[in-house]
Amino acid sequence: MKSHKTILILGVCALCVLMASPFIGVTPLSLEGILSPCGDSVSSLVFWRIRVPRTLTAFLAGGGLALGGMAFQALFRNPLATPFTLGVSGGAAFGAALYIRLGLVFALLGISGMTWFAFAGAAIITLVVYGLTRSRGGFATPVLLLAGVALSFFLSSMILALQYSASLHDSFQLVRWLMGGLGMVGYNAVFTLLPLVLSAALILALLIQELNLLALGEELAMSRGLNASYIRKLIFFVVSMLVGGIVSVCGPIGFVGMMAPHICRLLVGPDHRRLFPAAFLFGGMFLTLCDVPARVLFAPAEIPVGVITAMIGGPFFLYLLFRRDARHLFQ
Repeated sequence: MKSHKTILILGVCALCVLMASPFIGVTPLSLEGILSPCGDSVSSLVFWRIRVPRTLTAFLAGGGLALGGMAFQALFRNPLATPFTLGVSGGAAFGAALYIRLGLVFALLGISGMTWFAFAGAAIITLVVYGLTRSRGGFATPVLLLAGVALSFFLSSMILALQYSASLHDSFQLVRWLMGGLGMVGYNAVFTLLPLVLSAALILALLIQELNLLALGEELAMSRGLNASYIRKLIFFVVSMLVGGIVSVCGPIGFVGMMAPHICRLLVGPDHRRLFPAAFLFGGMFLTLCDVPARVLFAPAEIPVGVITAMIGGPFFLYLLFRRDARHLFQ
């Protein structure tokens, strides 16, 4: 009962954040201008065309990253296992950076070419990490984590090479995008993320029981008749595509996928039936809140939201790494 109340409180808080965030910014808004039937006042344009899509994008991206982190942490039974540490975000970032460096401009099936490149980068790194792990004769979590970290460093160097060889304009665009930000998003970003996040959330929701079994250990899951290998591949693929889409829209925003599931696990417990909605709500609310100081702290200049999440997530990462009872997180 306590966990249900916690989820309800998170839902109310998330709704309040969604409603309040568009009203916070450098440009003062008038309620009369926002509700103007003409819709051509400064307040109306800023509110409906800039702040509302930005808030919705932040919430969808944060919720999606939190779900991805939750799935990976259950899959590998490790609180440090996230799309960021496993190289998936790095693969998506490299794909999108390559798209920018090549100066390509195209869309396929109504989806931006950058999104397709990010998808491809995430999928390729997923296959490489999975293949490297399987080549060691199993699906050992330490090997997978080390492979992901090593590939992340390699991809970072490749992105730096792309940046070094780019023109001044493209180099600045790459640097700005790689910091992770929501400054240039609009309703196109919302329409890109909404079906992606909802589809991934639906698939993960259907696999909640499987996630609970995998979090208890692969041997126990297989003794209950679970096809662990197939479920691992499916979750790995779904999360990789989800993260690829988010990275293509917002850039590589780190630590949300690690922090949100862990904090929610402390609030509602390890059962994914409760952890699933809690992580989505908390992740969306967290990134939306981080975007507020990002756009007002040094106004009229703007800080990439990835800088804010890194400033909070870095110390939290160290806390997780060195806490004595980290091995008991899933018990």
